[in-house]
Amino acid sequence: MAASERRAFAHKINRTVAAEVRKQVSRERSGSPHSSRRSSSSLGVPLTEVVEPLDFEDVLLSRPPDVEPGPLRDLVEFPADDLELLKQPRECRTTESGVPEDGKLDAQVRAAVAMYSEDWVIVRRRYQHLSTAYSPVTTETQRERQKGLTCQVFEQDTSGDERTGPEDTDDSQHCSGSPEDTPRSSGASGIFSLRNLASDSLLPALLERAAPEDVDRRNEALRRQHRAPALLTLYPAPDEDETVERCSLPEPPREHFGQRILVKCLSLKFEIEIEPIFGTLALYDVREKKKISENFYFDLNSDSVKGLLRAHGTHPAISTLARSAIFSVTYPSPDIFLVVKLEKVLQQGDISECCEPYMVMKEADTAKNKEKLERLRLAAEQFCTRLGRYRMPFAWTAVHLANIVSSVGPQDRDSDSEGERRPTWAERRRRGPQDRGCSGDDACSFSSFRPATLTVTNFFKQEAERLSDEDLFKFLADMRRPSSLLRRLRPVTAQLKIDISPAPENLHFCLSPELLHVKPYPDPRGRPTKEVLEFPAREVYAPHTCYRNLLFVYPHSLNFSSRQGSVRNLAVRIQYMAGEDQSQALPVIFGKSSCSEFTREAFTPVVYHNKSPEFYEEFKLRLPACVTENHHLFFTFYHVSCQPRPGTALETPVGFTWIPLLQHGRLRTGPFCLPVSVDQPPPSYSVLTPDVALPGMRWVDGHKAVFSVELTAVSSVHPQDPHLDKFFTLVHVLEEGTFPFRLKETVLSEATVEQELRASLAALRLASPEPLVAFSHHVLDKLVHLVVRPPIIGGQIVNLGRGAFEAMAHVASLVHRSLEAVQDCRGHCPLLAAYVHYAFRLPGGDLSLSGGVPPATVQAATLARGSGRPTSLYLTRSKSISSSNPDLAVAPGSVDDEVSRILATKGVDRSHSWVNSAYAPGGSKAVLRRVLPYCGADPRQATDRSSSRASSYLEASSSAPPAPQPRHTVQKLLHEELALQWVVSGSAVREVALQHAWFFFQLMIKSMELHLLLNQRLDTPRKLRFPGRFLDDIAALVASVGLEVITRVHKDMELAERLNASLAFFLSDLLSIADRGYIFSLVRAHYKQVATRLQSAPNPTALLTLRMDFTRILCSHEHYVTLNLPCSPLSPPASPSPSVSSTTSQSSTFSSQAPDPKVTSMFELSGPFRQQHFLSGLLLTELALALDPEAEGASLLHKKAIGAVHSLLCSHDVDSRYTEATVKAKVAELYLPLLSLARDTLPRLHGFAEGSGQRSRLASMLDSDTEGEGDIGGTINPSVAMAIAGGPLAPGSRASISQGPSAAARSGCPLSAESSRTLLVCVLWVLKNAEPALLQRWAADLALPQLGRLLDLLYLCLAAFEYKGKRAFERINSLTFKKSLDMKARLEEAILGTIGARQEMVRRSRERSSSGNQENVRWRKNVTHWRQTSDRVDKTKDEMEHEALVDGNLATEASLVVLDMLEIIVQSRERPECPLPAARPSHPASTGFQVPRAAFRGRHRALCRPLPEASATLRQPHQHRPRPRQRLALPAHAPELRDRP
Repeated sequence: MAASERRAFAHKINRTVAAEVRKQVSRERSGSPHSSRRSSSSLGVPLTEVVEPLDFEDVLLSRPPDVEPGPLRDLVEFPADDLELLKQPRECRTTESGVPEDGKLDAQVRAAVAMYSEDWVIVRRRYQHLSTAYSPVTTETQRERQKGLTCQVFEQDTSGDERTGPEDTDDSQHCSGSPEDTPRSSGASGIFSLRNLASDSLLPALLERAAPEDVDRRNEALRRQHRAPALLTLYPAPDEDETVERCSLPEPPREHFGQRILVKCLSLKFEIEIEPIFGTLALYDVREKKKISENFYFDLNSDSVKGLLRAHGTHPAISTLARSAIFSVTYPSPDIFLVVKLEKVLQQGDISECCEPYMVMKEADTAKNKEKLERLRLAAEQFCTRLGRYRMPFAWTAVHLANIVSSVGPQDRDSDSEGERRPTWAERRRRGPQDRGCSGDDACSFSSFRPATLTVTNFFKQEAERLSDEDLFKFLADMRRPSSLLRRLRPVTAQLKIDISPAPENLHFCLSPELLHVKPYPDPRGRPTKEVLEFPAREVYAPHTCYRNLLFVYPHSLNFSSRQGSVRNLAVRIQYMAGEDQSQALPVIFGKSSCSEFTREAFTPVVYHNKSPEFYEEFKLRLPACVTENHHLFFTFYHVSCQPRPGTALETPVGFTWIPLLQHGRLRTGPFCLPVSVDQPPPSYSVLTPDVALPGMRWVDGHKAVFSVELTAVSSVHPQDPHLDKFFTLVHVLEEGTFPFRLKETVLSEATVEQELRASLAALRLASPEPLVAFSHHVLDKLVHLVVRPPIIGGQIVNLGRGAFEAMAHVASLVHRSLEAVQDCRGHCPLLAAYVHYAFRLPGGDLSLSGGVPPATVQAATLARGSGRPTSLYLTRSKSISSSNPDLAVAPGSVDDEVSRILATKGVDRSHSWVNSAYAPGGSKAVLRRVLPYCGADPRQATDRSSSRASSYLEASSSAPPAPQPRHTVQKLLHEELALQWVVSGSAVREVALQHAWFFFQLMIKSMELHLLLNQRLDTPRKLRFPGRFLDDIAALVASVGLEVITRVHKDMELAERLNASLAFFLSDLLSIADRGYIFSLVRAHYKQVATRLQSAPNPTALLTLRMDFTRILCSHEHYVTLNLPCSPLSPPASPSPSVSSTTSQSSTFSSQAPDPKVTSMFELSGPFRQQHFLSGLLLTELALALDPEAEGASLLHKKAIGAVHSLLCSHDVDSRYTEATVKAKVAELYLPLLSLARDTLPRLHGFAEGSGQRSRLASMLDSDTEGEGDIGGTINPSVAMAIAGGPLAPGSRASISQGPSAAARSGCPLSAESSRTLLVCVLWVLKNAEPALLQRWAADLALPQLGRLLDLLYLCLAAFEYKGKRAFERINSLTFKKSLDMKARLEEAILGTIGARQEMVRRSRERSSSGNQENVRWRKNVTHWRQTSDRVDKTKDEMEHEALVDGNLATEASLVVLDMLEIIVQSRERPECPLPAARPSHPASTGFQVPRAAFRGRHRALCRPLPEASATLRQPHQHRPRPRQRLALPAHAPELRDRP
């Protein structure tokens, strides 16, 4: 009976004819399953080549979304609201805008006002946040999603014992017996005595008969209960270092602030109180020898003392009553001092005489010195009444801020040091220049110290001859020395109490430097806190974001030593004059303390009886919005009579001088040494400088420069750079058309302004970095304006596209170099990224989309000078001409309507496009697409001589249409101009553009998006959105940049990586707005470029890495699933030729039932699969090539390729769009070939199931497949079949007959444990989410050896994710913590010198020799628990409990997924012609998996028997004896799997 069954079985399996043998053998060659992976495909396309993708738009037209039912409809096409235009209000810190509202503004001020008033223009992709680039799965997000997991209870945790794994063999304390003493039963999970086992509960329904179908349904229902919805939530998050697609939206441009310090002046008390004292605060940096803040003036006098000045004072403004200030420090340094200067009302006598009472008299001696105090008060009252408007220097002191910060310590010092913790990606991205400016020895921070209240008691009297800032810096440097000379001086005794603390985020009652109310400002009557303007110690590269127009005047010295007469008590009055009459003095000078907010005049302090005084005063002025040629600063020098004399005036003018503020349209700043006139200046003096010797005027010291003064502007209107000033001036002149115009010494006319403008564009690269960065938004806006709206001079349009593009490239380069320290992880400059995302807008674009259609954009060309449009241009053309070609002279005209009409009627035919031909750049017949009409030596001359380019689609016509009239309003499309200028640019400019390719790519993308949104073209079919000439430029640009990536990979790897990522992001962005099929063709062309280079590359690993990064970025698109056409059914191949995996993974089995080619192509990297699922096919092809044993740099490629798949699957698990089971099943279909890839890679996966001294079961299974092919599966060895078919034996085939393919399959680089686990968890994800019916059809078609490999793969999944028990976590934590303490002790020994280097080396060598083959848990990366843990070694009990919880849930879910798949396999093999493969029983020590008993619902507690035995039980039909009905007992949560008849 058994023999007959065996004969019938074998006869049924091996029923094949010679024709089928020959046909099969002719298709497959002998060798390993991996060796043919590169060179075979079901459609004849090797994996090393990219198949031609489907025309995406045509597929969608043939299959509209309405065809799909329910939730699948959303997978067919992008959402209709995918792209939207937002107007985000510009952040304004103050309740008032501060922008001038005067209508009489010049062009430069109008442009600044418009820029600082306009809202941000943002183009948002609604679903972009769902992509892996913007919402990556991180450890933090994983931990959030792991909340609420079911607590799985395992027997080894409850019984106090755990099964010993391979890494635990040395722990004898867990071994209570030998393996021989342990009974083999379903309840045995380790080595323990049966007497210690608790009795299982009874199963009353165990002996009742049940139909197999009912058992299946009940088991399936039980397996579906309490399942984890997202498998990958239980697995560690993808490695952040591999997330090349990681992106984030740039921060909007904001006003720059450093670390902010709040200083409150609480009280100022002297030993005697006889007169008002006024204080000034400012920050000074001793190392940089620079004052780094403006002055803050405060008044702490009592009301009675203030009353002494009522004769000179007006009602004080609330803003001048501030007693607290916020200082900003961008570059913290231990050399910064807070300097306090005190002044008093001018009185008769020098500074020493005036300080004497404060130094001698004490408060305790008030009664004794009562009469003397009365005399002093009376004298002070007289001086205040007569000289109350004048001040004199009094005393000063300084507070070393570093001492304050270091003495009080950090505000929140964490006891758990995290200095060694690696910063996250977001933290690295947020690092600013201040984080790098205070490192090393200069480590200093003013943002995190505890508030401190100081009482300063010692003041130093001012010295009349040492009042300058240079002398002050010497004093400050001396204060830091232990033997300071200042300490020996007799101090002025006083008590100044101040409070210093870090400034809070939103402080109430705060005033900006322009005295605007900063939000929040609850009550205008509250005493304010002033923000003090910072003068950074070094350059600060930040763009202007608000209107600011301030001027600071610093008088330094005056020399009247040669002046005869009573000229000693000298005061300088400063006025801002709008004309030459005194009534035209403008109230723009900021008041100090306890006075009006703005004044028309201000005075310097007076140094008594000094003809050559030095000054330290600072005057702050608010510049008018429109500065004209007549505006000037007027200085009047007075002699002040301190002692009243009959017939003597209080103040006598002794000199005059002035500074014109505007010269050739540019604000004058910097140091000035001016002559001083004795007489009043004559009329019309303001347009001249005092250096001009006017006739009839007398000058001090013979017209020599005797007055030194410095002007500093802090302005977001005036650049204060000659190159920027010239550029803005010329642009504004062209906008207003005011000719002739005087520029310095040159008078510009319409004939010469173009040459000056081109020279100015070329000179922008010479601008100073700081003002260039500050005005970068202005400069880029003007350059875009010149490109989009070229100026019209003399009725003709001037094409400045090339010059503007070059200037834009150099500006981007300068800005990037200036901000190199703050670039993000992809090398992008945050300032440029923020400009593109927020500030960039199309000039003249109507952003109000609510009503009406915006005016049509005019695509124009430049008129040739003095000539009309050539008649030859109206000839019939077969190809379109680019509208930005600077070599074509064409009149401007609107061609959009004509283009749309022709394209709508004829369509766009790109069958002759060079993109897919050999004529593409890099192809075998590559040629230059455009030929310059000028044949001179220098092609750039042709570009300059010609005008612009026009574009038109012209139909054949017998008569030429008349030339259109020139338009005065011309607008081009920026993205078209950028693409063309980049393609035709010279080598030098192209190199600069390549360095910052991402910037131009993003600029083009936003320009395209704005073009579609503003012109309401989103409803236009994608093939008609952009003209073919522009797409040709894009193709040429992509090919050019791709070629640069390939050629630079071995020269400049960093640049190659940046270019590669920029190109990938550019193509990914294009997929959202352009023809997706065309973009796929560009991707294919790029891959062909890379493949061609790989054939000759000496080290292809770097290029393969870049291509893998390129693929990962493309697949990070938010609509990645839709781009793969998941709902379009795969068309079956024309012939039933074998696909990649079935041909190569194992010898095919000839059975009576042919496999379904449609199903087979879905599970393999077949041609139809890669063609339809283009992006998924690219990703899995990269994985297949990386897993090839012959691949170079295999370990790196393994990690990158598997990590890319893992990252995508993680994003699918957390994506709210794919929560439905039917939708997720469609998503899983994109990864079905992953099952075949993992099955073929099985021999090189990490051996999680291998024990010490045990031969790998996987390897033995492969050997059994080869050695016993005829007996087991009836499979014919390919080499033998080739010989039978009459073909010659290939070299080495004789050896392969005996050796089999397993040896070749096992060759190559094995996968690491981490990569193997990640690949296996991806396999489990596909099995969990794929359609069961589809898996069943696939399993039914599998050959027996392939099915055996699949079962081995499932077994390996169980072994890889087997639960190790809670004690494993505790043991790993204790071992790691012990090692860290040991290393700490050794480090202390090395520091203290108790152990030498020689002894340390000897000790290490002894440790290595004594340890032998012992493994250290810390360095065993294959230990899953270590992979999951964080870098901290001293974990808390809660953390270990959480890790055990996650690991238990992962083991449970993996077991249930495997059970589901085993059930599918059993159901697929129920038919007699589809038997299950037989296998040898595994080694007795094979490791089984354990199933938790949580949610058992009162049923029995048992353990699943080891999977090898389960596999043997499933293979009972192959045995010679009749098979009894058996069931595999499983717990309720992992139901029983029974055998089939």
